[in-house]
Amino acid sequence: MTVRIDRPLSPHLQTYRVTLTMALSIIHRATGIALYAGTLLLAWWLISAASGPAAYANVQAFTGNIFGKLIVFGYTWALMHHLCSGFRYFFWDLGYGFKANEREALTWGALIAGISLTVLIWIIAYTGAGK
Repeated sequence: MTVRIDRPLSPHLQTYRVTLTMALSIIHRATGIALYAGTLLLAWWLISAASGPAAYANVQAFTGNIFGKLIVFGYTWALMHHLCSGFRYFFWDLGYGFKANEREALTWGALIAGISLTVLIWIIAYTGAGK
């Protein structure tokens, strides 16, 4: 006969109040996964550029339509968000930013910087300022 021992249950999502720090931690993981898929798109673009004009035209046709642009925009945001959030984790690894106000500032900074860098990159790309 098995005796049941009453143990405390592990905390779960119903126990915690979702905070911005928690949400961005989850998004950081999700963007890391998305970067794997986006890197396949980047590899496809690079291989097609090396393969000749016909192959490159196929990739340009895909990335030139609205669906392709949304995917590339999402990849850009995932890359910039993951980069900025990575700096947040780096500061924490160094032992800084654990006070509540510092943690909030780092979290908001990573969120705003990721969005701002994405928009800036696309403005530069579309205005031709990068040429």
